[in-house]
Amino acid sequence: MMFPEEKKVYVFELDDVIFPKKDYLLQVYYLFANFIEFTETFPPQGDLVNFMKNHLENRGEELLFEHAQETFGFDMKYKENFERLHVNAVLPLRLHLFDHIVTLFTQLRSEGKCICILTKGNPLEQLNKVKFVEWAEFSDLIKIYFEDELVFRKIDPLEFLANEFDVTTAAIQFVD
Repeated sequence: MMFPEEKKVYVFELDDVIFPKKDYLLQVYYLFANFIEFTETFPPQGDLVNFMKNHLENRGEELLFEHAQETFGFDMKYKENFERLHVNAVLPLRLHLFDHIVTLFTQLRSEGKCICILTKGNPLEQLNKVKFVEWAEFSDLIKIYFEDELVFRKIDPLEFLANEFDVTTAAIQFVD
């Protein structure tokens, strides 16, 4: 595949672009369910994980904790643990890049293009995800930037990336 000559930098999001976000969330839910079962002895970890997985697939992330708490009757005080796990969970399994992303990264590298990640959301949670991605041969190739952090500092992400890579904004391609 040939890439437009004028595009020098290819910018990717993390979640559902380079890997499935649910791969991260399901591991967080597994860890939380283990914690609840160990602390309270009920509900069984498998039941809580299945509930959370079904909720994620059918209703999304919104109010997932509240619905699980209501269904299983564990204390609301565990919400802080649930939220903290999203930010600092030590995942049992690595997060794997989509196959087509591995192919694309390989092609971009062979064309001499720059690759970076510009990710939205809580920078601490996104950094935690980055730590568990199986980057393989791309680990030294990809720079990671946090959009929320740049915006908080009143820095335009596109201009920032142009300066970082010493290119015009027209030379940047967003891939989603």
